[in-house]
Amino acid sequence: MYPFLLALHNWTRWLVLLFAVVALYKSFTGWQGNRAYTKADSAVYASFTGSMLLQLVIGGLLYFVYSPVGLQAFQRLGGAVMKDPEGRFWGVEHITLMLLAVVAAQVGRSLSKKQASDVLKHKKAFTWFAIALVLVLLMIPWGLGTWNPGRPLWRGL
Repeated sequence: MYPFLLALHNWTRWLVLLFAVVALYKSFTGWQGNRAYTKADSAVYASFTGSMLLQLVIGGLLYFVYSPVGLQAFQRLGGAVMKDPEGRFWGVEHITLMLLAVVAAQVGRSLSKKQASDVLKHKKAFTWFAIALVLVLLMIPWGLGTWNPGRPLWRGL
């Protein structure tokens, strides 16, 4: 199950990034163009937030149930995980900042629906979605770290 969930988590990352770019584009053009907030905007924002929540569920399964690196790293190594860059990344940094990214996306979606004007709806969505995207981009394991060279950008199922 672990290899399947890991591959699924990897592939849905690209959906998150795609929906993030579309949501940021729509919110920015709506905000700057003084455009009406439409059902299509709401659907795009919901798609971005929903893809983030899907990632959270898959990541939670990996972290708490199936991964030999996530929560189990703390159980095996205790506090030593904080001294290991890879263990700290997977055991603490990745899960914490990705959780904050999901919260930011959800806050943006919720606040965008509650604003009085359409421009404010788009502005709130843009602001919070941008925060979420920055956090996601910071915590995606791009394979650039010294402890993580050559991590594949696409995993097979």
